[in-house]
Amino acid sequence: MVRTVRPSRRVRTTMRRRLGDSEDNILCVQSNLANSYYMLGRLDEALSLRQEVYSGRLKVNGEEHRDTFVAANNYANSLRLQDRFEEATVLLRKWMPKARRVLGEGHRLTLKMRRSCAAALLEDPAATLDDLREAVTTLEETERIARRVLGSANPTTESVETALRNARAALHARETPSPGSV
Repeated sequence: MVRTVRPSRRVRTTMRRRLGDSEDNILCVQSNLANSYYMLGRLDEALSLRQEVYSGRLKVNGEEHRDTFVAANNYANSLRLQDRFEEATVLLRKWMPKARRVLGEGHRLTLKMRRSCAAALLEDPAATLDDLREAVTTLEETERIARRVLGSANPTTESVETALRNARAALHARETPSPGSV
């Protein structure tokens, strides 16, 4: 039995580029590869590709394109998963106003970016009480918009509601002094 060896996805991406495939298709392949790396727990490789896709989308699509917003959100989430919370927050704070302006306040991607930013604030061990309050406020606003625009049964709305419950619990835990500290 003869066994054929398939080239890796990265090799296929390189081959596509050499053969003149469109940059858009190459970025799609790279994004899919980043998803695969993420699912395999290869977070460093996923992060590296997410950064490449983000940079590529900026060059190919510019700052006001939906695919650029998706790439920015994916890159920020990869940063967050690597405990690079401040970088994720800075990136999302840069892109959220643009997404609101271009896509609209109630667009699913705008809502996801806001949820991602709140998650980066909440998960950061160095987060201040003000950071936690900002996360709760962001999620409260996001939840209201998601419920109004998408409905309460929508998965995006449900994920924002879950994040809001967790954020309120984290804030309450930080604001409530422990019995021995008074």
